[in-house]
Amino acid sequence: MSRKTPLEKVRNIGIMAHIDAGKTTTTERILFYAGLTHKIGEVHEGAATMDWMEQERERGITITSAAVQCYWKDYEINLIDTPGHVDFTVEVERSVRVLDGAVALFCSVGGVEPQSETVWRQADKYKVPRMAFVNKMDRIGADFFSCIEMMKERLGCHPVPLQIPIGAEDNFKGVIDLITMEARIWPDSTKTDLGAKFEHGPIPEEYREQAEEWHQHMLESLSDYDDEFAEKYLDGAEFTPDEMKAAIRSATLRIKITPVMLGSAFKNKGVQLLLDAVLDYLPSPTDVPPVHGAHPESGEPLERPSQDDAPFSGLAFKIMRDPKGVDKLCYVRVYSGILKSGSYVLNTHSDRNERIGRIYQMKAIDREQKDEARAGDIVAIVGLKQVRTGDTLCDPDDPISLESMTFPEPVISIAVEPKTKVDMEKMSTGLQKLAEEDPTFRINQDEETNQTILHGMGELHLEVLIDRLKREFKVEANIGRPQVAYRETCTREAKVQSKFVRQSGGRGQYADVYLKVEPNDPGHGFTFKNEIVGGVIPKEYIPAVEQGIIEAMQSGVLAGYPVVDVKATLYDGSYHDVDSSEMAFKIAGSIGFKDACRKGGQILLEPMMALEVTTPPDYQGDVIGNLNQRRAKIEEISSRSNASIITALCPLAELFGYATDLRNLSSGRANFSMKFSHYEPVPPNITEKVVGERTAQKAGASA
Repeated sequence: MSRKTPLEKVRNIGIMAHIDAGKTTTTERILFYAGLTHKIGEVHEGAATMDWMEQERERGITITSAAVQCYWKDYEINLIDTPGHVDFTVEVERSVRVLDGAVALFCSVGGVEPQSETVWRQADKYKVPRMAFVNKMDRIGADFFSCIEMMKERLGCHPVPLQIPIGAEDNFKGVIDLITMEARIWPDSTKTDLGAKFEHGPIPEEYREQAEEWHQHMLESLSDYDDEFAEKYLDGAEFTPDEMKAAIRSATLRIKITPVMLGSAFKNKGVQLLLDAVLDYLPSPTDVPPVHGAHPESGEPLERPSQDDAPFSGLAFKIMRDPKGVDKLCYVRVYSGILKSGSYVLNTHSDRNERIGRIYQMKAIDREQKDEARAGDIVAIVGLKQVRTGDTLCDPDDPISLESMTFPEPVISIAVEPKTKVDMEKMSTGLQKLAEEDPTFRINQDEETNQTILHGMGELHLEVLIDRLKREFKVEANIGRPQVAYRETCTREAKVQSKFVRQSGGRGQYADVYLKVEPNDPGHGFTFKNEIVGGVIPKEYIPAVEQGIIEAMQSGVLAGYPVVDVKATLYDGSYHDVDSSEMAFKIAGSIGFKDACRKGGQILLEPMMALEVTTPPDYQGDVIGNLNQRRAKIEEISSRSNASIITALCPLAELFGYATDLRNLSSGRANFSMKFSHYEPVPPNITEKVVGERTAQKAGASA
């Protein structure tokens, strides 16, 4: 079977942005204009095609990334719509990992907002070429040129407008194309023809000077990254539209510039022009470098070009329950080769061969069965038993292990208790399946309180997961209050000798270790150093000491929270020819580490959130006063489009219920967004309170 669309005409792209920038609304227009849907689904009506989950439709937000395939002008577009809320950042992370290009949406009023920066950095991390679309040009306070400046300041990129607006707010009529130097104006009939038609014409006289200025700005920007183009530009020669497009495409693929388009997706203006730009400037699978990996056994570096005749390789980037069946869907990006139904692939993580069941081309919740998937495809597979997010699937005869994905640690937790024994069994099954889908969702059993503890990225994240547990798995449970994921660390160096000796008749247990424990650099985690010389401890026992320390770090001596950012050095010790064992050295390492922590000035660390509050100036004083009460550190107060922007760092522990308080303070006119920033020491008075609550909680559970 030959390829339906040449690989050069395939675009794997994602739509990413801050919450409420209009990602899903833009995606719905793309599907409509591409002929995939015959009616535009609106987010505010709970009818968006891409927001298929009940929770998404009720809340009007995107929770899970949805993939869809559509066609525009003979090009195949595999499109992923991602969430904007920081609690679901894992969906953006794994989507960006497998995309070739991205469209970053910015609200023309809010500009570059906090989550816009987060998703931009994720795209930087995976070197994804992207373009920008300044949306909501019809809103009060819309300012295209302010948004361009914010992109330079906050993202450090080089935005190059390819269009400028004709009017703004209620008077937004169209755009001026800086390549063809034509105006494109939408008639007042956009409500009836849904923006499918627009008029080409000369640039209105009052915009001619501004258009010339930005046209020159575009040419200058392109000449910075193309010597031939620069030479021709300095000679004062004229450029054809094709020459300009070729230069824009080249600079975009090398991530030197970010082409910027504009429009109003909700008012059906500018989306077709955005689609044309996606074809013109974003990469096909053949435009990106071959995917890199290593041989799973030898570690030898390998690469796979995006070709059908190369050995098969793909990355499982998402696991989800099939909403229309009982199967598990595994989303896979095929990087090279051909994958056929019924064939066997190697999972390099589990080192198991797995049989491919059915292959589906997904269209949000709907799907179309295929016999095979080829290089560049994004498909869902049914039939894989032991696969996790980030696993490599490859040809068993020519294996490769691709770089996996890293996910942020959870910062918040809640306790759940099933109401009945039947609920207990259903809850265990449900939690296991939800954890398979979401790598940022963790579950553990608190040994002292015997409660099931759920860990997530925020209140909304856990709220949605609990809601899914009740609806999808019919579990009735009691839910505890949200708890902050504190951490513990030491503040000074401590040296200890730890001896573990047991005699019980026959063979005993003996281990003797000398440990030095000291603070590590913030964010650097745990480091173990072996300084044993002369064989005073046999080398086969050294890993057991390290393992004992790692296990002891799961529960600190201050309040039982995990220990982070410490260095442990094993520098001396002794052993017994008969009684020593790996188990003895593991126990000695664990006990010694706990003793060192008690001597090392153990402190609590709490997650700090980067907060941005947008409020009418009238309420600025009240908002700042409330933040000060929450132990926030105000970093900057600025103004943007008749609103005050307050940026601050605030402990997560103080932000429970903040959304309600902010609404009450500002009569519902202020809003905020936040993201995890870093861990910071907890003040002594708060530490005392947290330790006291933790002790009482454990005492209550044991009683």
